[in-house]
Amino acid sequence: MRLLRLDTGRLIELARKELTQTLRDPRALRVIFMAPIIQLIVFGYAVTTDVKNTSVILFDRDHTTLSRELAQTLGASGYFRIAETAQRAGDLADALDHGRAILALEIPRGFQSDLASGQPASVQLLLDGTTSNTATVAQAYASQIVLRFGQQHSPLVRTMAEGKAPGVDLRVRAWYNPNLESRVYNVPGVVGNLMMLMSLLLTTLAVVRERELGTLEQLMVSPLTPAEMIVGKTLPVVGIAMVDLCLITAVATLWFHIPLRGTLALLFLASLAYVVCGLGIGLLISTVSDTTQEAFMTMFMFFLPAMILSGFFFPVENMPVAFQYLTLINPVRYYVEAVRAIFLKGAGIDVLWPQIGALAVMGGGILWFASTRFRKTSV
Repeated sequence: MRLLRLDTGRLIELARKELTQTLRDPRALRVIFMAPIIQLIVFGYAVTTDVKNTSVILFDRDHTTLSRELAQTLGASGYFRIAETAQRAGDLADALDHGRAILALEIPRGFQSDLASGQPASVQLLLDGTTSNTATVAQAYASQIVLRFGQQHSPLVRTMAEGKAPGVDLRVRAWYNPNLESRVYNVPGVVGNLMMLMSLLLTTLAVVRERELGTLEQLMVSPLTPAEMIVGKTLPVVGIAMVDLCLITAVATLWFHIPLRGTLALLFLASLAYVVCGLGIGLLISTVSDTTQEAFMTMFMFFLPAMILSGFFFPVENMPVAFQYLTLINPVRYYVEAVRAIFLKGAGIDVLWPQIGALAVMGGGILWFASTRFRKTSV
């Protein structure tokens, strides 16, 4: 029962001491308030699967009006730029080998005549598969442009469009992210990873720093109970994390123009449960770390796998079944799902209660387990 006993006065004084000690350190201020914004901006621009101005080498064997028009259409799309023109077939492989182009387009002889006569006209696309994500997206865009070009210039398709033959009218609309911009999808995921990183950093280093300076023993012989020590050290981190959330959300909405369709109250509720998970993990790491270097190593041993298994980079559904089960104990996964749904879909508590409930249960369990390892003992 001693672990659960709290004295409000002692708790406030310890929390005030922790907050003052953190905020008076210029290096800590840069880490707390500047680093998340810089990281969000860097990740928002750098982490993208969009294809723009992809370099293309063109080998036009036909040298006709339609072959030149196809090349111009590809370049005018904004997704590709004709970086080089090949004179022989070997130039294509050479450009791909040396990285001068990511995509090679070969238009064979007879392209215009085949297209004008209604015969299938062949075009070859070669892609540098070393960057598989870019190659996959570039292939989809290039294939769509070439197919649409063929439909526009085929007499058979024009005849069908005039109603002389039945056709299929396919109309596609993307919900929540109409332009399919990767930034709109990625930035909310970055918010989840930054919140976990800040919670881990502040909690872990606060305890390890006390141990390195020798002041942890002074706290142990003070009248503070274990519960007061834990709450007093974690409460300021919760406040700082919520301030960081406000800053990150402001940058996401005002700088990157990410839509916030849900409510701020639900975002703060999910974030509070998530921060508790981060505090518990950070406190647990601090109990097994004697130095700052050891704490950093242990922290990133958790953080990097948690980020990879969160669904931020790769959909959980595409992972092997064993790893899909492993993601069920990863709090980052639940928060990334919740944040994306709040930002992009405007989801409410009726939709997100499984994610928020899982975060609350995991946070309470981790914090309790970490607290039992952090019991104060007599010196």
